[in-house]
This record gives sequence, structure tokens and C-alpha cells, in this order.
Amino acid sequence: MFRLLLSIGFAFLALVSYGQHPHLFRVRTITAGITVESLSDTTSVIKAVEFLKQARTDYTNAGYDVQTIRISTQNLYEYLGGKTLDEALPYLKKFDEIAQRDDVSFAIGSVLPPNEYNAAVAGWAAKLIGQTELINFSLPVSSTTLGIHRNGIKAAAEIVVAVAKVGKGGEGNFRFTASANCPAGIPFFPAAFHSGVNSFAVGLEYPNLLTEVFSKSTIVNARENLKAELEKQFLPVQALATNISFTYGWQYDGIDTSPAPGLDASIGTAIETLTKQPFGGPSTLSACSLITDVIKNLDLKTCGYSGLMLPVIEDKVLAQRANENRYTVQELLLFSSVSGTGLDVIPLAGSTSAATVERIFTDVASLSLKYTNKALSARLFLIPGKKAGDKVTFDNPYLTAAKVMKVE
Repeated sequence: MFRLLLSIGFAFLALVSYGQHPHLFRVRTITAGITVESLSDTTSVIKAVEFLKQARTDYTNAGYDVQTIRISTQNLYEYLGGKTLDEALPYLKKFDEIAQRDDVSFAIGSVLPPNEYNAAVAGWAAKLIGQTELINFSLPVSSTTLGIHRNGIKAAAEIVVAVAKVGKGGEGNFRFTASANCPAGIPFFPAAFHSGVNSFAVGLEYPNLLTEVFSKSTIVNARENLKAELEKQFLPVQALATNISFTYGWQYDGIDTSPAPGLDASIGTAIETLTKQPFGGPSTLSACSLITDVIKNLDLKTCGYSGLMLPVIEDKVLAQRANENRYTVQELLLFSSVSGTGLDVIPLAGSTSAATVERIFTDVASLSLKYTNKALSARLFLIPGKKAGDKVTFDNPYLTAAKVMKVE
């Protein structure tokens, strides 16, 4: 009865939220990747904004709900032009001003070269978060060429601790991630960075579509049904992107088929609809694996993660199941071994040490290298003044209340 009522209630909310659009999914982002010539190259940024606005209009006119448009550059360290990070800050603030004016999120990729440690980068990162609104950034903690980046892990952990003290409720870490074996061209933030000619990619929000398919499927035919429905729904998205590429002369990189969740589009609900069990219990792992097998093998041009996202405080059901102690941080990483994109927006105690964060990042980095093309990332929210078990709320409208999770 519980499962039936939950499915009916969620279906009603989905209809209310999505009723003005003919699809049970949204275009979460259209992300343009650009190669800027220098820190002062605002011209390329403005041209990308113009392209994104045209692309958004084309998708909107076709009946799609487009949530965001975003820009990613090549990794910051590649276009510093001899300037220090502190000297770069005024230029990044100019990028941020353009982004705020045009309501475009902005990613500058990695701020340090692979496996480099800089004792000053944590303090600089805190200044960047404090002085900008829309700039996202990352640090790599692993790669197939260099393996585990021990120096990068140390720097990334120190950034997390420093940034947690900026602003309210540790929310500054929403704009930073430790990226593990992540390729260029991911349309989702904060891991996004660009390489090569100017291009664009599409990211989708579609847990409600998964829920719809699973409500009409059994565990036996769910895989086949899901593949057929996703290809049916997403091929027109791809066709429109191909037309946009031809019309405006921007290379199309593909769709990141990760089913990004939202507060009214729960991946937790989708999984529970399939398993008939609360998320975190037996069969959760197999459901995560099934979904990922499908989304990684769609007959589409794909890019980015194309894996299952399990962001605790962006999904009301995942947050509720964490509140009920149905899974741990370590079990989330276990689920990522067969599916997901890593550890995303995990609320942790404000006193969590940099050493503990390093150990978490090392686990993520290790897992990313055990499989081919395993892109993972980790966004950890250290909540000042909160300990494990405490309830925390956020100012960010895209985040839901949750209990601080235990890691030590």
C-alpha cells in the first residue's frame, strides 16, 4: 500500500510540475564548451551566450522545458598566461558578471595541473567562492595516464574544508568537485571542462520518465522497456541538436544520458518503483546496475558521465532514506561501482577533517580506475556547526533538508 500511494502521489506531482510541457523530462542544461584565448577573452564568452540563447529558443519552441544554459572553458591553468591565481581573480569576476547578467552558469575546469599541490589554493578557492556567484571549478584526483593523484587529492580536500567556511551552511562546495577520471565535454557542473573546437552538449533531467516506465514494467522486461522508451523520447532531442549544430556552426558532442534528478523528479522514487523496496535495501544495487546498463547502451550519440546520479540533497527520496539510515556514504560509493557518477552533494559534519576528506577522495579515485571510462566525481558539503545526525536546511532552492551523514 505504501508503494502504491507513493507512486500515485508522485505521478500527480509530476503531472502538475510537467503539465505545461508535453514531455516527462526536462532539458537540464545546454552547455557550450569554448576555448578562450586568454583571461581577458570576454568576446568568446559573449558569443557563446548568444549561441546558447538561440539554442534554448529552438528547444523551447519545440516544446521542451530548458532549465539552464551553461558555459565551460578549458582548464583554468591552461589560460593563465603567466598570471598567478590571485592575479586571475579580477578576470574571473568579469566572467562571473557576464554570467550573472545573462543567467548562465560558468565552469573554469581544473584550477591546477594534474597531480599538483599548492598550499595556497584552498585560501584562493574560498576567495573565488566568496567573490563570485556562478563560477564552478574542479580538481582532478585520478586519470588513466597518471593513476591516483595524491597531490591533487590533498589540495582538493583542503579546498573542501576552506570553502565550507564561506557563506551559509557549507553551500559554497556546491560549486566545487573533485573529479576522478572525468573527460572533457561533461555538460553537468562542477566537473565540466572543455577541450578542442567550440562545441555543445545536452544534459537531461528524466527520473519521472524512469518512474513512468517502471510503473508499467516487471523486473523481467524493465530493461527492454526502458531502452525502447528512452530512445523514442531522446532521438528527437538529438535530431534537434544536430540541426542546431548545422544551423549555427557549433560542433555537437552528444547527450549526457545521466538521469539528473530534481526536487520534483526523484531517482529514488524511480528505483523504488522498480524494486518495490525503500532505496538502500536489497535490490537497490541491481536496480542501479540495470538503469546504467541501459543508459550507457542507448543508440544515441552520448558524452560525459552517462551514468546514474545519486545526489543526496538534490533528491527528496534519497534524502529521506538517508534520514532513515537506510544507506551510508560507503554504500553510495558501492552503488557507484555498478552505476553512478560518484558521491554527490553529501552532507557531512562541519568538523570533518581534511584527512578524512582525503580518504574519501582516494576511494573515489581508486574506483574510477577499476573500469574502462569510469568517470566519477565527489561533492562533499561540510556543514559548519553540525554533527552527524543533525538536521540541516539550505538556502539554495534546488537542495532539500536532510540529516548530516556519518563518515567517522
